[in-house]
Amino acid sequence: MSQSSPSDDKTQTERDALAGQQDGSAGIEALPLPEGPTEIISTEYEIGQDNIEGVKPVAYDIHNPVFMISAAAIVLFTGATLLFPSVLGPFFAGLRDVVTSNFDWFFLIAGNVFVLLCLGLILSPLGSVRLGGPEATPDFTLSGWFSMLFAAGMGIGLMFYGVSEPLGHFTAALGGPVVENGVRTDWAPLDGAPGDELGARRLAMAATIFHWGLHPWAIYAVVALALALFAYNKGLPLTLRSVFYPILGERVWGWPGHVVDVLAVMATLFGLATSLGIGAEQATAGFGFLFGWSASDTSKIVLIVIITAVATASVVLGVEKGVKRLSEINMILAVVLLLFVILTGPTWQILTGFFGNLAAYGAKILPLSNPFGRSDDNFRHGWTAFYWAWWISWSPFVGMFIARVSRGRTVRQFLTAVLIVPSLISVLWMTAFGGTAISETLAGFSGVTDAALELQLFQMLSQLPLTAISSFIGIVLVIVFFVTSSDSGSLVIDTIAAGGKIHAPVPQRIFWCSFEGLVAIALLLGGGLAALQAMAVSTGLPFTLVLLGACWAILKGLLAEKRELA
Repeated sequence: MSQSSPSDDKTQTERDALAGQQDGSAGIEALPLPEGPTEIISTEYEIGQDNIEGVKPVAYDIHNPVFMISAAAIVLFTGATLLFPSVLGPFFAGLRDVVTSNFDWFFLIAGNVFVLLCLGLILSPLGSVRLGGPEATPDFTLSGWFSMLFAAGMGIGLMFYGVSEPLGHFTAALGGPVVENGVRTDWAPLDGAPGDELGARRLAMAATIFHWGLHPWAIYAVVALALALFAYNKGLPLTLRSVFYPILGERVWGWPGHVVDVLAVMATLFGLATSLGIGAEQATAGFGFLFGWSASDTSKIVLIVIITAVATASVVLGVEKGVKRLSEINMILAVVLLLFVILTGPTWQILTGFFGNLAAYGAKILPLSNPFGRSDDNFRHGWTAFYWAWWISWSPFVGMFIARVSRGRTVRQFLTAVLIVPSLISVLWMTAFGGTAISETLAGFSGVTDAALELQLFQMLSQLPLTAISSFIGIVLVIVFFVTSSDSGSLVIDTIAAGGKIHAPVPQRIFWCSFEGLVAIALLLGGGLAALQAMAVSTGLPFTLVLLGACWAILKGLLAEKRELA
């Protein structure tokens, strides 16, 4: 990558990375060598040495164990789900409930570990270690770097849950706990706020921010920091298995490393499929809201096929001819829609609520983080455990993007920005969209609360001016997030399945892009949203162990860096 001075307004490197901010490539040229005294790990492994290569008409360059195991498992899963949807539907619903109800404590403990590690590194002397070596300089200006972190923080999830989650928590909290036969059956966070409108609003927003604030971004930060440290400072390939070299040594290039990469591929693919399925649900609901189209399974499948085809085309044509422009349009539309809701909604409540909600989050983060609090099991099972697993399954994808754009920053700068900047953007988004929906509900409008989850955004917008325009922008945002997520996911998965090669043949990228769409279709037919959630949770569970191991590897790697500088 070329280097830029802090005074540059927009370097070519920045423009190239902005093109890749939604597709995970972020400049996919060879990684630069560490600058200054660092402890480079000496290994005999060469990228792609275990790969199997083919030539035209079907060129391929695949890491045999990782690609074959991952591809076979996904093909078998997709085929079985499409053939037996009525049988597997109840199974998926049960699987989600079993995992979230039995392992919620594990997900919460792991999330707390990630946050504490990040905060500890920010405050410790290890925070002064610079990614890329002590003499490395940032590849991007501060404003450009922040804008890319903002881009990474946006997605289908904010569009889908931006209204439904705060409103759902508010309704449950306002009603208070519901106890049947001595067991709570409601979904209220903590003990709710029965009859207290302001208290219920603050508790609802605190619970929402908890799911979109420090904890998810700490998950991404751990993966990104691990990848950046061992690639930029240690000279290893930009793959998940490289992170475990301090623990496994040369064995990381064998079966232990294969297992890590297979888990990364599976977790990422099912995490992406969950997002694609959710996006299809909301986009078809939006078309039905605006144009009266039927939101049937057939229309969802048609939409997934069309969007997957567009994403596949962008993989074939390259980022400059498609994804870059789509990403730039997407960011502009997201900002426009956010400002529109702030200015035409309850503006004063949104602006003051932003700070009030942050204060409520600070007051409630410890009880919400308690893995053994038994007062709100349903809330923790149905919301928190699912979210943590979903974020963990997304972490290889988002983490690799963040790592690629953060070379030259100190660990302290990196973690502070990755935790704070996207979290604040998410807080503002949830406060604007969720807060507006709550205000509309308190004013007597029942359309949002009565609507299905995928329709609640559009019902909220129906009470603001220019409903048709704002709703159409919302649909476009969901679709373009859909395209860029599928495109970027295929690139990241293919890099892992190609043994760390970042210029693998196009046909295998097409394979991964196609199967992301097929898995999303299979899960929708095999159980809808419950099936999507089930696979995100079940693949996120084993990958949590990988991230906990990465925490230990990060500490060992940073301590070695400090010794080298001493």
